[in-house]
Amino acid sequence: MIDEVIFLRHGRTSYNVVHRLQGQIDVPLDIIGQWQVDQTGLELARRYYWAKVNNVAGNPDLLAQPGPGAAKQSDISEYQKVPAGKRRMKVISSDLFRAAQTAHAFADLLGLPVTLDKRLRERSFGQWEGKTRPEIRELDAEAYRSWRAHEGGEAKYGVETRTQVGARGAKAVLELLDENSQDDTPTTLMLVSHGSFIAATVETLLHMDPEIDELGNIPNAYWSTLNPRRQADGSYGWTLAEYNCGPAISTIADWSNGPQELRYEGMTLMTPLPVTDTV
Repeated sequence: MIDEVIFLRHGRTSYNVVHRLQGQIDVPLDIIGQWQVDQTGLELARRYYWAKVNNVAGNPDLLAQPGPGAAKQSDISEYQKVPAGKRRMKVISSDLFRAAQTAHAFADLLGLPVTLDKRLRERSFGQWEGKTRPEIRELDAEAYRSWRAHEGGEAKYGVETRTQVGARGAKAVLELLDENSQDDTPTTLMLVSHGSFIAATVETLLHMDPEIDELGNIPNAYWSTLNPRRQADGSYGWTLAEYNCGPAISTIADWSNGPQELRYEGMTLMTPLPVTDTV
């Protein structure tokens, strides 16, 4: 029984730095992206340490044992009897490498397996994938203007609408909930995915209009949490418990560009998109 769903966005990539649309192009994390996901992984591993206990409780071979000369063996029953051993976590990631890297930065700390699922892939940007906003504007200024105005001009270039990606994401989440509905073990589902996918999916689940993008952009390696509840008609209601949360260090460091010791001479720094990004 899944009663908590966490959506975690991947860390920074070289495409993110220059605001190049990645879509479903497979791009790895850059050095700052790896730093981001490591910081977030540490923060979430502290919060969800119980998931390691549960994993050991269900897999006794994971519990390290001393040599034959030890006074006693490690006691697996301790892990199986404590409340932490009664709750489970599942980590599922988009199959794109940047998301998988992000998932492992968290899951590996707790010894949890990561399952890859292409249903969690980013919004497809069609013929615009790999292009920057200035390049798109040069290609077709009117389609660009229409896209930024939420009027649907991007469809001309095979771009998945926010409504479509939200429906795709919500369908995937509901399928995952149904796949686990017969298991009474309280479960937290960690879904590692992409910014547009997460925002549109959360908005769809909350019955918002994804085209308006009411919740706004999600920074790299930030997470959001929803709690599902099964209703009398069999559908799910949702409560948004957290949105756009990051590790403590993200509030005191240059989160987008990382610490000085990870910057090299001539390194391109990430700058925010203009608030009004129009033709």
